[in-house]
Amino acid sequence: MAYAEDGPRGLYFLADLANLVRDQPEVGLAGLQAVVTQHGGPELGPASAARLREAVGEIAAILGEKDEDRAAEAINALLDRYPSRPRLTRLPGRPWAVHTRTPDGAAPAEWLLGVAGLALALWLGDRGHCAWGRCAAPGCGRYFIDTGRREPQRYCSTACGTRVRVAAHRAKRGTEPAG
Repeated sequence: MAYAEDGPRGLYFLADLANLVRDQPEVGLAGLQAVVTQHGGPELGPASAARLREAVGEIAAILGEKDEDRAAEAINALLDRYPSRPRLTRLPGRPWAVHTRTPDGAAPAEWLLGVAGLALALWLGDRGHCAWGRCAAPGCGRYFIDTGRREPQRYCSTACGTRVRVAAHRAKRGTEPAG
C-alpha cells in the first residue's frame, strides 16, 4: 500500500500486519515475512508463524482501542515486556526515521512487540489520543492509522466512507414519501 512520505510508516506497518492476520487468520511465515520486508524489517527466520500471529493479535487489540488511558496502559505494558532500542536509521530512498534495533537473540515476535510499543507510544504521545482505529463500515473492520488533523477518521478508506454515505442516502430516499 502507498503512504504519504511524512506519515507514520511504523504504524502503517502495524496496521498492514493486523489487517493481514485479520483477513488471513492462518497466514504463514512467508506471508508475514512479505509485509515485514515491504516495511524494511528484518528476516524473520524459522520462528513460529503462530507466535507472530499472537503478537499481531496483541497489536490489533491496541489498534482497536478507543480509550487513550487503556491504550496507554497496554502500550506501557508492551514497553515493559519488550524494551526497544531505538536508533535513527535511514532506509534506502527514505529520510531518517526512528527504528528499533533487534536485540541479539530476540525472537521475531519479541522484536515486533518492541517495535509496536515504541511506534504506538510515539504516535499516542504526539497526537494525545488514539489516532488509529477499526473501520466503522458495516462488514469491514479493517485497521487504519488516522493521520488527519480535523475530525477523527472513521473509515479505513475513501471507498468505505463513500459506501456508507451512499447507503444512508439511498435509505433516506427510500423512506421519503413519493411526491
